[in-house]
Order: sequence, then structure tokens, then C-alpha cells
Amino acid sequence: MRIAVACDHGGFALKQAIVRFLESSGNSVKDFGCYSEESADYADFAFPAAEAVADGQCDRGVLICTTGIGVSICANKVRGIRCALCTSEFQAEMTRRHNDANVLALGARTVSEQEAERIVAVWLKTSFEGGRHARRIDKIAAYENKQEVNANV
Repeated sequence: MRIAVACDHGGFALKQAIVRFLESSGNSVKDFGCYSEESADYADFAFPAAEAVADGQCDRGVLICTTGIGVSICANKVRGIRCALCTSEFQAEMTRRHNDANVLALGARTVSEQEAERIVAVWLKTSFEGGRHARRIDKIAAYENKQEVNANV
């Protein structure tokens, strides 16, 4: 699987660990930055990573900032992205099974490196259930498309 990753300075150390974990698990990683602990704006990195998932360059994305909140807000502004901020393996499983989340947000100060690796592992291996959940995802997509049409009027 090809995974887009991005972070701000607050998520840099955890991103480095997650990149190593993803690669050791046989995934291909496209790193959208940031590339140091020097102060950086999460939006500058979260938007391009989310766009890479939305346009099919990457299969999924993992975004990290201090809390995970900022990067999740950014990702969810990108049409076609369903980003979930997860702090547990249960949340990671359910957001894949029921929400078909294609981007995962993590908070570097809300989960340990080991917890983050377990969350990512569960999130990557869990499949979307479809069924009644597909109907709900279709409603999200329809709303996004409606918003796009209204913006162009």
C-alpha cells in the first residue's frame, strides 16, 4: 500500500517512527514533510498529503501534529477525504469498518509511539464493511458534491 504521511514540527518525531513502522511493514511511503522540529504550519503539509490520497496517488494517509486536531481539520476540507483522529485501536478499527476513513490523524502528545504503531496497524488491516455504511458514505459524498456545485454558481 502507498501511504502519504505528513506532520508539523510537533508531530515530527512520531512521524519518523511511523514512517519506519510503515516501511518495515512492507508499505511504500510518500513523505510530504515537515522535515525537522523547526516551527512549521500543519496546513502546509496536511493539504498536499490529503490531496495525494484524494486524487489516487496514495492509497491512504497518516497525518500527525501535536494533538491531531489541526491536521484532521485540514484533511477533512479536501473533497473525498474522510479523516479520523484516533487515540485507540478500537476507534481505528471502527473508522475503517463503518466510515471507510482514508486518512488517519494522530496526536503526538495524545498517544505513545507504541500506541500509534498499534493504531496504524489496525487501521491498515481493517476493511470497510459496506452495506448500510456505504449508504452513509454516499450521503457524505453527495453533500460534498452539492457544496462544490454551489461554490461554482
